[in-house]
Amino acid sequence: MLVHNKGLFIKGLTLLGSFLVVLFLIFSPVLTDEQGRKVNGLTYSDELFNCLAKGSAYYIPGVSKKVASFEGNTIDVTVKQKDAEAATEAAKLVNHSGLTAEVKDNAVHITGDLGKMLGVVVAASDKLYMNDAASVAETFGDADGMKSMKAWWGVLNPMVKELQKQKKVEEAETVNLVNTKAIEPAYNFFGIKGEKVSERVPVVAGLLIFYVIYTMWYGYAIFDIFNGIGLSMSKSKAKKEA
Repeated sequence: MLVHNKGLFIKGLTLLGSFLVVLFLIFSPVLTDEQGRKVNGLTYSDELFNCLAKGSAYYIPGVSKKVASFEGNTIDVTVKQKDAEAATEAAKLVNHSGLTAEVKDNAVHITGDLGKMLGVVVAASDKLYMNDAASVAETFGDADGMKSMKAWWGVLNPMVKELQKQKKVEEAETVNLVNTKAIEPAYNFFGIKGEKVSERVPVVAGLLIFYVIYTMWYGYAIFDIFNGIGLSMSKSKAKKEA
């Protein structure tokens, strides 16, 4: 390999070598997370952004207000479940919320106050969001709070279509809101500490700045190496017409 510009070539190799050293450190467990564990840079940043994502996904207070407006609004629906066991579990949850539920093969016939039922579900979602699965389990007389909330999602999801069939559009939208803005965030972020971006501005800004610099770091390394060996990109000269 013929080197046309030794200075640029050495500069490029130096940049690439230091880039690889930093890459090795990124994948090494040299950082300590909030639990006191030694983790690598990717795990640390992943945990941080998960915490920030949870901190920005707390919609439950708004959902709770929406649900309260449906108290006294009665429903009479039959929702299908995947099997008889799931139907039995669903009926138990609905009965714990103060409504009447009867198992019919692989389905559950539910009657009662929609607002009351959703209020119980939202309150349980709030507890799960705060990583208190034990209280959720106690609420529904179960040994597993996560399992109970997953079962609730399985009850409410088919209920949306059933209410739509009855032309109860607003009720269907509210049930869907409870699923997507209360149960799902609580379930998906369980075990994660929620944090606000405003509380971690220096760290977040530092990570973003490092990402930009590190990307350019690699780009300049390759650019200088290629220029050093005489390979470069330049605009071709316009051909003159004879």
